[in-house]
Amino acid sequence: MPSVHTDSAVTAQDSTPASIATTVRIEPPRAWLQLRMGELWTYRELLYFFVWRDLKVRYKQTVIGVAWVVLQPLMSMGVFTLFFGRLAKLPSDGLPYPVFYFSALAPWTYFSTALTTATNVVVENQRLITKVYFPRLILPLSSVMSGLVDFAIAFAVLLALVLGYGLRPGVNALWLPFLLLLALATALGVGLWLSALNALYRDVKYVTPFLVQFWMLASPVAYPSSLVPGKWQWLYGLNPMTGVIEGFRWALTGRGQAPGALLLASAVAVAAFLIGGALFFQRMEGTVADSV
Repeated sequence: MPSVHTDSAVTAQDSTPASIATTVRIEPPRAWLQLRMGELWTYRELLYFFVWRDLKVRYKQTVIGVAWVVLQPLMSMGVFTLFFGRLAKLPSDGLPYPVFYFSALAPWTYFSTALTTATNVVVENQRLITKVYFPRLILPLSSVMSGLVDFAIAFAVLLALVLGYGLRPGVNALWLPFLLLLALATALGVGLWLSALNALYRDVKYVTPFLVQFWMLASPVAYPSSLVPGKWQWLYGLNPMTGVIEGFRWALTGRGQAPGALLLASAVAVAAFLIGGALFFQRMEGTVADSV
């Protein structure tokens, strides 16, 4: 984050407070590890208003409004159940197909939407960031946080679906907040990389939908991770959403893979994405205003 320095000059004739001239100079960070995370707390109210603005803009002048949050994963669940379940007969770890697919689509829809919005957020706010100073990290952070409201609605439908099929979440459900935090950190970490790159190279926004589509195929959304051979499980776990999706299924139903080596590999990958993304975003922050 840019650093702020204050210089004061007092005239010899008058040393009253009214005669003190104050100059505020904003400079980009000079060290790679100078993240200045404390500024996020200082600007926490601005973060709140960005989140609130995103929610209002997202559903302004829409026909079905918030219902789209439920319809999107429900329609995908119906397609997956028909083609991958009934026709292709892919295994579902003993779960009903609707529960198997919706428990993956709820966290995946949140992640894909948060990643897409975080990628475009810097360019979409170009008029704001070229006129006033605030920690630019607030922009991608607000994008991933605003999606939590949509996820809460979809999760309520998921919980009703699980209970409707006679499944009862147990103590495993205590893992859900950690798994959600893992999905948020993944979207933020990758979003920091893509949002900074998108400010420099505008074709990044065209590559992002392909990346999201490929990522979904590489994640256990339509199939269980048990289909992956054991010797490749550690490599498969480097996809952070693998641990999140399998963890959600296990936490809600008690079936599937329990958090273990797969989730540990996902957590390590998330940490790498997040730390690397924050450092890269910081280095690009000084030139983003000129690039957009």
